[in-house]
Amino acid sequence: MLRTYLSTALAAIFWGANFNLAKPVVAEMGPYIAGATRYLLAAAIMLMIVKFKGERIPARYFKTYLTLGIVGVFGFNLFFFMGMQTTSAVNGALIMALNPLLTAVIAFFVLKDKPNNRQMLAFPIGIIGVAIVVLGAGATLRVSTGDIFIFIANLSWAFYNVLVRKIMPSDVSSIASTAGIMSVGALALTLVAVIHGDAFILPSMHAGSALLIMSICGGVLSYLFWNAGIAKLGPAKAAIFMNLVPVTSIVIATFEGIPPNLAQLMGALIVICAVTYSTSSGSATAKKAPTITRE
Repeated sequence: MLRTYLSTALAAIFWGANFNLAKPVVAEMGPYIAGATRYLLAAAIMLMIVKFKGERIPARYFKTYLTLGIVGVFGFNLFFFMGMQTTSAVNGALIMALNPLLTAVIAFFVLKDKPNNRQMLAFPIGIIGVAIVVLGAGATLRVSTGDIFIFIANLSWAFYNVLVRKIMPSDVSSIASTAGIMSVGALALTLVAVIHGDAFILPSMHAGSALLIMSICGGVLSYLFWNAGIAKLGPAKAAIFMNLVPVTSIVIATFEGIPPNLAQLMGALIVICAVTYSTSSGSATAKKAPTITRE
């Protein structure tokens, strides 16, 4: 179990680090090329894993992979990188920390999964925590464009979580399905980057290293580690580890000389308590998607 706890924690830590790593990448490459390059690398690695394991991606599920790839890879990453242009890493991670609760709400409308009492109580509390982070604690209250984009990315990932439960093929390995979803998303991100007129560039050592870590650790490895955690712990217990996402981003930002302000600390405490409370019940917490990393 120690290995399971460590692997699940590592997945969440990698996702939290993505918010900090994205800042130099998007500053140098732009959101469209950054998103396309990240998932072209991640998809290539996943396809090699599929080939190594002797598996195949069934063409009969193309429409399913297209839907999940557009929502979970294309939609999430497009707005994630657009948001990281103007919001802080800590703000982005704290907004995304609300995802388990947001997924439960969407599951109610799409899957008719009734939220339990803990989720119904925790969701408005979590919203208050995010509002404190986004609006700040000063005299001037404002919402940045980046915060809005990150929230849209959060919505995309929540819809993806729900759609996975509804349409993901059950007779195909999760690795093969993930490779198919990543490939579709990577192609869609590339197409948008080309239409936008952006050119693929060779990044500097700093931005290139950050992008590579995002692709391998925050993409492929986090997916593999998270799946292992889900299998052993179940989605409700594993979701508690998602609290490490904003904590990781805050710690990294502090070491970078950008410590969190009072509003971020207050919001982080409220959001983490709300998510922990909602997922500490063993009942019908909405499942985290078993494929693709979030950030």
